[in-house]
Amino acid sequence: MRPLRPFNFNTSAELFPAAIRKKKRAGFTYRRFGTAAEAVRFAIEELPTDSLNGAYLQVEEARFDQNGIRSLYESEAFPLPRRRKPAANTDADAA
Repeated sequence: MRPLRPFNFNTSAELFPAAIRKKKRAGFTYRRFGTAAEAVRFAIEELPTDSLNGAYLQVEEARFDQNGIRSLYESEAFPLPRRRKPAANTDADAA
C-alpha cells in the first residue's frame, strides 16, 4: 500500500451531490467552495443522506466518493470545528 499524500484542505473544491430521484422537490445541486474543508463540512453536515450517497468531491485532480468525504471529515487534519450530531428522539425534538 502506498502512503497517502498530505491533503490540502485550503484548496478550492467542487461538490457534485447525487440527484434524489424519489423526491419531486429539487435536491442540492453542484456547488463550488473556496476551500475543500468547507466543502467536506457541507457534504457531511448539510447534505441529506440520500444526496450524499453517490455524491463526489473534486479537489484538483483528486475525486472523493462518499467514503472518501467521510474520511476527510473524520481526519485529525480536518481544520474546521465539527458539529455534533443531534441525538435521535430527544425531548427537545418533541417540543
